[in-house]
Amino acid sequence: MLNISGIHEGFVLDHIQAGMSLRIYHDLKLDRQDWTVAIIKNAKSNKMGKKDIIKVECPIDALDLDILGFIDHKITVNVIKDDQIVEKKILQLPKEVHNVISCKNPRCITSIEQGLQQIFVLTDEKNKVYRCKYCETKYKG
Repeated sequence: MLNISGIHEGFVLDHIQAGMSLRIYHDLKLDRQDWTVAIIKNAKSNKMGKKDIIKVECPIDALDLDILGFIDHKITVNVIKDDQIVEKKILQLPKEVHNVISCKNPRCITSIEQGLQQIFVLTDEKNKVYRCKYCETKYKG
């Protein structure tokens, strides 16, 4: 039987689409941190059939939840403090994302200027369309 202990402080990311946990692991840059992380892939779910779960023991202000909302706003975020769930966050599509996606326009200033942030603004919530703040190039997530 699989046994993964509880966490004292951090997050449990639940209802992740099956197979997406490793992308989220890298997008959240968890591979660059020295935190305890447990990834559960293809767990049985009555609601989804199969799902992934990520448990992260870290300071609760350390994760950028906007990135999660951009990747999949249906993920449930359980905030853990003192071994207890203190909050369940429902994610929404962020109005703006920074340095999550890159502009594909070769003439965009972000392609020329090094160190300039990649900023995309949500322009169509229904179709999950973001546009580059600098050149208006469209990205559909």
